[in-house]
Amino acid sequence: MAVAGWVFLLVALPSLSFAEAHSMDLSLTLGSLMVFLGLHGIHTGFVQDSCTDHKPQFQRVYSVPGDMAMLNSNLVSPEVFNFTAIPYNITWYDSKTGQEMSNQTGRILVRGETLWFLNATLNDTGEYVSIVRTPTQCYKQATRLVVNQKVAGECGRPVKARQTLTKGVTDKLSCPLKDFMNTLDSYNITSSIKWYRGCVPIVDETGKYSYMDRNKLKIDGVQDQNNSSYTCTLTFTLGGITGSVSETIEAWVTVACLSEEYCLVPQVHEPANEIIKAAIASNFTKRCLVFVPCVGRMPFVDMIWLVKGDFIFTTNPSDRVYTSEERPPVWSQEVALKGVWMERLLMISGLREEDFNINYTCQACSDRGCSRGYFTLLPEDPNILLPIGLVLCGLMVLFISSFIIYYLFKVDIVLWFRRAFPVLYTNKDLDGKLYDAYVAYPLPCAAGYSKDVEAFSIQTLPQVLEQSCGYKLFIPGRDCLPGQSIVDSVEENIQASCRLLLIYTASSFTSKRHTSSTSSNNNIISKNSNSSENTESMMNNTIFDGSEQVYEDTRQQLECVAAMHRALLEGSLKVVLVELEEITPAQLALFPESVRHLRTKQGAVCWWKYQRPTQRWRTCLRRREDEEKDGQDTDFSPSLSPSFKFWKEIRYHMPVRGKRVVHPERTALLNL
Repeated sequence: MAVAGWVFLLVALPSLSFAEAHSMDLSLTLGSLMVFLGLHGIHTGFVQDSCTDHKPQFQRVYSVPGDMAMLNSNLVSPEVFNFTAIPYNITWYDSKTGQEMSNQTGRILVRGETLWFLNATLNDTGEYVSIVRTPTQCYKQATRLVVNQKVAGECGRPVKARQTLTKGVTDKLSCPLKDFMNTLDSYNITSSIKWYRGCVPIVDETGKYSYMDRNKLKIDGVQDQNNSSYTCTLTFTLGGITGSVSETIEAWVTVACLSEEYCLVPQVHEPANEIIKAAIASNFTKRCLVFVPCVGRMPFVDMIWLVKGDFIFTTNPSDRVYTSEERPPVWSQEVALKGVWMERLLMISGLREEDFNINYTCQACSDRGCSRGYFTLLPEDPNILLPIGLVLCGLMVLFISSFIIYYLFKVDIVLWFRRAFPVLYTNKDLDGKLYDAYVAYPLPCAAGYSKDVEAFSIQTLPQVLEQSCGYKLFIPGRDCLPGQSIVDSVEENIQASCRLLLIYTASSFTSKRHTSSTSSNNNIISKNSNSSENTESMMNNTIFDGSEQVYEDTRQQLECVAAMHRALLEGSLKVVLVELEEITPAQLALFPESVRHLRTKQGAVCWWKYQRPTQRWRTCLRRREDEEKDGQDTDFSPSLSPSFKFWKEIRYHMPVRGKRVVHPERTALLNL
């Protein structure tokens, strides 16, 4: 081709006549020659230059008539030569014609390594070669442009990209025009993108669709109906021409578990929309635990805490409210739903009142969507278990202490209570009783008679209970009316008494005659309910021989029978057993059954318990020598004090208050 050019030149020049050559403008001839030689040289250079031939670009550029198309050369890269240090120039050629591509208004724009077709036509289909020349090297590479006719009735492009959407989650489609956007950005040219589903435009933030990251379309809650074709159209102005370029995506909806690689929306497991209580001024830590279902590529997940709508970015412990650093996945899960677990801690130093009654939210976001979980922080309930435990323990200790104190000091407590609150007790003067107590003891000539017992009953008891304490006692042998029958005296005076003090020793019930008689009397008690009938029955079973001993013994039996009947059967009389000396089991076995039963039921007031072993009950008698010492204290004086334990116990069993009631008719009889 080069030889033909030179032959053409040599033949053409002689054919010109000398006159014509002389008359032709010399400059025009030389200029035309130089242009021809220059163009021929360029064409010859494209064909003959020994440039390093890089393989044609694998990726083709597709377009349709009327769209803009962009071809980029890959030769200006570090893999080819050091373009930052070596000067170079780049030229584009049409491989069909071998001509260099130059700017054509409204059609072609060459900008360095980029060749633009501002209004593509079907004739533009072909290979275009980019040649990069340096002072020492030459490189060339071909790029193919394919301009297809639009399919009638379709809004999309004939050549479509395929992308998958995961069913049931938020997923996205990426527009393949990212390179266009980056190139336009390098030119400082603004552009706008528009999405279509089929032929219907998609409005941003409408329904499930929203635009994101300039070249992405986000679809919330992907379902089967999202199987469709989506077209993204980029509109911009370049070289004075406003045009657009479009790409169509064929979207396929797949199920995550059936995909070899998938990623779903992060799931916030903690906090779980809960209420947490904490103590004020304490340090508080709560983790945000997130599970990311995914297989293959691990997505970027942004975990962040929010308080009152404000993000907490600080990770500095010097701040009172801060979070831990973002960590890589803590552990992976290979069973059931596969994925990874991630966590981030929220820490608060020294809880304050303003930290309570507000929501703390953990938000986990990925390109698949966002999920949230929150907890509400409330002040910790007062620890009522400790106060309740202390109160219960205190009450238990108080109860046990009170029980022990009452058990040990029951008598003193009751006596003090009676003295301090007399208004709580019924007035004794209105109960119809004449005596506070009837004193029953073995009289002279009776079985078990003892002078010491008689002295205790006639001298010691009145001295303490009547003179010191104000009680009124009926004491047989002292208060009996002359000529009154035994039955009437016993019955009438026991009925007129509030208590009966049964004074006895070990020998009081041990005589053979008394034992047999009282045993018979016990049978009478069990068979009869009227005390008068009992007394008469007992009299019928008693042999009177006219002796004084029989008289006294009979009275003692009557007192015992009448008292036991009222105490055990009627419950109208309280009998107080006064035990002056210690009773052995053998001696107790000889006591009447009723006395043994009463002693077991309510116990006895034992004088002997309060005496020194060397004294025992005999100290109850204040000896005559002591009375002759003009009131001087003796070793026996404390036993006659009302504050002595024995007398306190007697007073405990006595009526609340003893008063002497003056009965004129009784006084008149005594004055006879």
